[in-house]
Amino acid sequence: MVPQIKLNSGASIPQLGLGVWQVDPGITAQVVLDGIAAGYRSIDTAEGYQNEQGVGQALRETSVARNELFITSKLRNAAHERDKALKAFDQTMKNLGLEQLDMFLIHWPMPKQNKYVEAWKTLIELRDQGRIGTIGVSNFNQDHLERIIGETGVTPAVNQIELHPRFQQRDKREYHAKHNIQIESWSPLGSGQLLQDPTLEKIARKHGKSVAQAIIRWHLQEKLVVIPKSVHKDRIVANFDVFDFELDTDDMQLIRGMDSADGRIGPNPLTAEFMF
Repeated sequence: MVPQIKLNSGASIPQLGLGVWQVDPGITAQVVLDGIAAGYRSIDTAEGYQNEQGVGQALRETSVARNELFITSKLRNAAHERDKALKAFDQTMKNLGLEQLDMFLIHWPMPKQNKYVEAWKTLIELRDQGRIGTIGVSNFNQDHLERIIGETGVTPAVNQIELHPRFQQRDKREYHAKHNIQIESWSPLGSGQLLQDPTLEKIARKHGKSVAQAIIRWHLQEKLVVIPKSVHKDRIVANFDVFDFELDTDDMQLIRGMDSADGRIGPNPLTAEFMF
């Protein structure tokens, strides 16, 4: 039911997944189990979310086979040095209870720290050891991407970036397409700030859907991988119910017109220096 996107690693990722950013560790297992029950097969976590153990618990408790699930985590910002990265990855695998991780990303480039190339080389090493199926990055700008590709010859399969109707990152699309780097949208609903937008409300009403469903459908039709997050079972289910309608050309044009250069909600990769 969920379209699969073929990555440059040879692996396929479900185009719609479940994110667990800001999900309380105490309820993460139940949230993930609710997501798997609703049909999600891709789960996105990170060391910095401090809820990998909850994801791991859900993986142990679900009846869905491991090979049907695509699990992603991300390297914490304070572990870009090789030895720290290896140790952090070992802890991730312990938390998740996995022998192999489907995808592992560098969470932020941390350009002032200037160690993201070392981190990328470490991910390549782990991939070559067979411990990670697919490697990628998150929040990388074009200069960061050009540097890691230039210094290693290895192109990330995915770049997970903030992307939603008010911040569509269209200036990045051509470069990513040229290098076969799949864009994955985080905060795809604009951290909830778009749910009362009149343009989106009009489009959603037209299709008999919620605003969140209309936004998720937009991501899918834009050929983006999307990972909405909710802790409410009914919304988790509703966010997955987006395959029985399609936005038309007028809808897509209206949403395109919402794009804003200052629409960013989260941190800027150029200046983000928070350590975790």
